[in-house]
Amino acid sequence: MAVKGLGQLDQTYDGSKLKIGIIHARWNRVIIDALVKGAIKRMMSLGVREENIIVETVPGSFELPWGSKRFHDKYQDLDVIIPIGVLIKGSTMHFEYISDSTTQALMKLQETIQIPVVFGLLTCLTEEQAIARAGLDEGKAMHNHGEDWGAAAVEMASKFGPNAF
Repeated sequence: MAVKGLGQLDQTYDGSKLKIGIIHARWNRVIIDALVKGAIKRMMSLGVREENIIVETVPGSFELPWGSKRFHDKYQDLDVIIPIGVLIKGSTMHFEYISDSTTQALMKLQETIQIPVVFGLLTCLTEEQAIARAGLDEGKAMHNHGEDWGAAAVEMASKFGPNAF
C-alpha cells in the first residue's frame, strides 16, 4: 500500500502568530487522539505556540461542519480550522451519506467563514486503514496524517488566512 502525504513544505513558515482551532469528533477515539496529537506536534514544530491552539469536540463527523461554524463564531480570531474525524465503512450506506455530506459542508464552510478549513476527515474502508493513517500500526512505516493536516494549516493560514495580507 502506498502512503502519500503532504511532502515537504514549499517554503519555511513561521506559525508563531497563528491562532489555530482543532475541532474533532469523539467516534473512533484512539485514532482521533493520535491524529490530533500529530497535528499539534507538527504545528508546534512550525512555531505555533501551544496556547494558540484551541481544541474542542463534537460527537461525530457529521457534526463537524456545524461545530466548525459555531467554533469560528465563538473564536473569531482564528486563522484556520482543522476539523478532524474518522469514518470507517460498515455494511450500510451510512458511510457514503456521512462522508459526502460532511465533505461538501466543510468545503462550503470556507466560503462562509472566510478562513481556511483543512480537510481532516479520514474516510477508510477498514479499521486497519484508519489505524495505519493515524500512525498507530506498530512495526510499519506508515505516517500520521494529522501531521500533514497541521502542516497544511500553518501553510494555508500563512499564505491565505485573514492576517496574511
